[in-house]
Amino acid sequence: MTDAVTTVMSGFSFLEAPRWRGDRIWMSDFYGLKVLSAREDGSDVRVEAEVPQQPSGLGWLPDGRLLIVSMRDRRLLRREADGTLVTHADLSEHAAGPLNDMVVDAKGRAYVGNFGFDLMGGAPVEPTALHRVTPDGEVTEAATGLWFPNGSVVGEDDVLLVNETFGNRVTAFDVTDDGRLTNRRVWAEFGPLPTERSTEKALAQVTVAADGACLDAEGALWIADATGGRLLRVTEGGDVTDEIRPGTNVYACALGGADGRTLFACAAPDFDETARRSAQEAELLAIPVAVPAA
Repeated sequence: MTDAVTTVMSGFSFLEAPRWRGDRIWMSDFYGLKVLSAREDGSDVRVEAEVPQQPSGLGWLPDGRLLIVSMRDRRLLRREADGTLVTHADLSEHAAGPLNDMVVDAKGRAYVGNFGFDLMGGAPVEPTALHRVTPDGEVTEAATGLWFPNGSVVGEDDVLLVNETFGNRVTAFDVTDDGRLTNRRVWAEFGPLPTERSTEKALAQVTVAADGACLDAEGALWIADATGGRLLRVTEGGDVTDEIRPGTNVYACALGGADGRTLFACAAPDFDETARRSAQEAELLAIPVAVPAA
């Protein structure tokens, strides 16, 4: 393991939801209202989609069509073969706050999180649900009582892991053949559930504000700690095997690159919407690691 950090892309508003697919790194620029992709070294940047209501989580259907979370109107968009965007599912009657990150499993089922409250408006922290969207766009509540469900992954063992940013933990579910989430359990716990409900005070009680995440080939989870300015490699049970401090705040990560051993991280000075909208300070970092992507 080395902690040599390289900036491969810069000059964006707030990057999130990085994904490695094919030979490119994909990501959403929140306030740039675009989904972008680039080569491993940050070259050949492409605008893959323009999302006026703010893009976030990304994933792909089995046939290769791109799914994009549209945060503010609480929709899941689908990019057709000709590049047009259509509504894949409308979650506006289901989600309790702006949509957030998601994971799409091998069968094309999307598991979509939401804030659960008005984060930027200063509303008190509230638990919320994770929703399942089938390949044909049917929306079902899959799990409840999650404290800001954020970065999610599904492993080859059909276990879904979801970061609870305000919950001080990572929660696991078994995914059944029909897509239900069962056998709920704590996969990693970093501290007790905060007792405060204001955002500032609740975050002060969080040991690890688990934001975006990705799995490696040994089943460990790389987590971007949104308030700790660090990337943590965590194993089941909560043991931290590696810690990288890149010198800036980080909010999401993905393993990729030609050999799967590059940890890409989305960095910015903070997550304040007003500040990020008015500046172009977000970067994509690249860090070599020992264990490749799952």
